[in-house]
Amino acid sequence: MGSGAPNSGPTFDAAAFESAVRAAEESLSEGGIPIGAALARGSEVIASGHNERVQHGDPIAHGEMSALRAAGRQKSYRDTTLCTTLAPCAMCTGTIIQFNIPRVVVGEATTFPGEFEFLRSRGVEVVVLDDQRCIDMMLRFQRDHPELWAEDIAE
Repeated sequence: MGSGAPNSGPTFDAAAFESAVRAAEESLSEGGIPIGAALARGSEVIASGHNERVQHGDPIAHGEMSALRAAGRQKSYRDTTLCTTLAPCAMCTGTIIQFNIPRVVVGEATTFPGEFEFLRSRGVEVVVLDDQRCIDMMLRFQRDHPELWAEDIAE
C-alpha cells in the first residue's frame, strides 16, 4: 500500500471529498451525526454514505461503513481512495485495513483524532485537509448534541 494509487491526488480527490461533505450535511439534516464518506477509484466516485446510527438505530452504521455498503462488492479496493469528513475511528480503521484501501483523505481530525498511527503503521497513506467546513460542522454538533456524540464514540 502507500501513495501508489493511480489517478490519486488533489484533482481527483475533490469530487469524492465534496460527495462526503454533502453526505455529512444530509445526515445532519436528518437529525443524525454529520459524518460523511465516499469511495473513489481514480476520478470516479463509486459511492458515498453517511453516519446512520441515529436514523437506523444501527451501532456500526458509521459514515465509512455506509459508503462501503453503498459501493457493494468490489473485486479489489487496492486502487481506491476513501474520503471521509472526520478521522476514522478504530472500527472504520480496521475495515480500511481489512479491505486494503491504500489511501484515506480526511476532512478534519481536530474534533476527533482517529486512528492515524494504526493506519500509517499498515502502509495506508493518510491525507488530512483541515477543512474548516468539517471542523465547524462537528464543533456545532458536539456542542448541540453531546449525548449523541458520546454515544457515537462509545464514551
